[in-house]
Amino acid sequence: MSNPKIGLLPLYVALYDETSPKRRVWLEGFYQQICMELRFRGIDVVEADTCRIKPEFEKAVADFEAADVDAIVTLHLAYSPSLESSDVLKNTRLPIIVLDTTPHYEFDYTISSDKVGANHGIHGVQDMCNLLIRNGKDFQIFAGHWDNSTVLDDVASAAKGAKMAKSMKNAKVGHLGGPFAGMGDFAIPADELEKTIGMQVKPFVDGELPSVTEEEMEAEYKADCERFVMNSVTYAQYKGSCRTALGIRKWIEKYGLTAFTMNFMGVDGSTQFDHMPFAEACKAMGRGIGYAGEGDCLTAAFVGSLLSVYDETTFAEMFCPNWRDDTIYLSHMGEYNVKCAGSKPDCRISNFPYGKNAGKPVNMMTVFKPGKAVYVALNPIGGGKYRLILTDVEVLEAPYETSFRNDVSGWMKVCKPLTEFLPEFSRLGGIHHGAMVYGGDISALASFGKIMGWEVSVIK
Repeated sequence: MSNPKIGLLPLYVALYDETSPKRRVWLEGFYQQICMELRFRGIDVVEADTCRIKPEFEKAVADFEAADVDAIVTLHLAYSPSLESSDVLKNTRLPIIVLDTTPHYEFDYTISSDKVGANHGIHGVQDMCNLLIRNGKDFQIFAGHWDNSTVLDDVASAAKGAKMAKSMKNAKVGHLGGPFAGMGDFAIPADELEKTIGMQVKPFVDGELPSVTEEEMEAEYKADCERFVMNSVTYAQYKGSCRTALGIRKWIEKYGLTAFTMNFMGVDGSTQFDHMPFAEACKAMGRGIGYAGEGDCLTAAFVGSLLSVYDETTFAEMFCPNWRDDTIYLSHMGEYNVKCAGSKPDCRISNFPYGKNAGKPVNMMTVFKPGKAVYVALNPIGGGKYRLILTDVEVLEAPYETSFRNDVSGWMKVCKPLTEFLPEFSRLGGIHHGAMVYGGDISALASFGKIMGWEVSVIK
């Protein structure tokens, strides 16, 4: 995980360099103040020289693209004629975030009239935004005084959204075990995912998993004995799962994958994919690699994108309602982000009755840790469109020593009675796969969806 990176574009007008040359010096100091404030909020800022005329805008935006920033944030230091910047902003692939602010907080009849020149950038914003709309260029805009409002926090949240969007558009998902027969809510052909989102799918082909040495498996076993509760799992029991797991890890690295998904029904003792690598899914999410079960390429890419900003994100599914307490039981067969474990993961050799002639896999059991989170689901809604559902939840504390100790489990408290929440979720098209984002910011997640062109629905 790394910080979001933005290019901060300072807009100005050449006329003022002729009529009031000292003003620009002072306003460039204000630009540096904004750079510092954004960096304080965990945003990497690529700076640009003050832009007044088209060639200066062209150079600044080209430099931002070369620096691979996640978004351009515009800052009007004064009025700036929009036709100087409109073509270059229209043509860049980068998202636009408009920061509408001024140096001074108060501007009433008591202020000196010579402050007008430093505080009239808002009508430059209006000029530019009108051209962005007419040119078909989407943007987000946030307004307020930089030191007396949440505007810079809002911009920082939008920058996080831009980083997740870039990750999603560039996702490369490994697909092991084929699709789960009959499971339709996330079933989208790979070519449609590439057309509508930009992500790519790499199917697993038997024989292409890299080889794994005995020394590598022994080292992984030793590391797991230090990190997790191994109970009585011996190396002899462990190594079958480990060979598959490390092979998948190398396969991910070889093809530069950002996420992967596994259909447990595709585990076959006659192929390299002969053990269901539950533990590797847990570890991979801990390393920032996206994951989803049952061949769900869409959610796997989505989880990977969330992990690019929020490292305590885990694949999750709503399983059972607790109508009495308005909570929902969360579970899956054995896949979660180890950073979201509420107890030290408990490694066991499990029976696996699903795959044909499959070996017994290593499972790492735990409960989800308690805390505030956002439950998110990315949902196809037809016609190449998607809807992002967001809702604040609280994951409740639960002891590992329960009747569920042989499962990955947890309970989340939702924002309203289940009799209202569950129908709303399904009316919005919510699929049965999702993710839990500990410490997630709904504003940043909504910005992610808006940049992607998805519909965004918040259940509250």
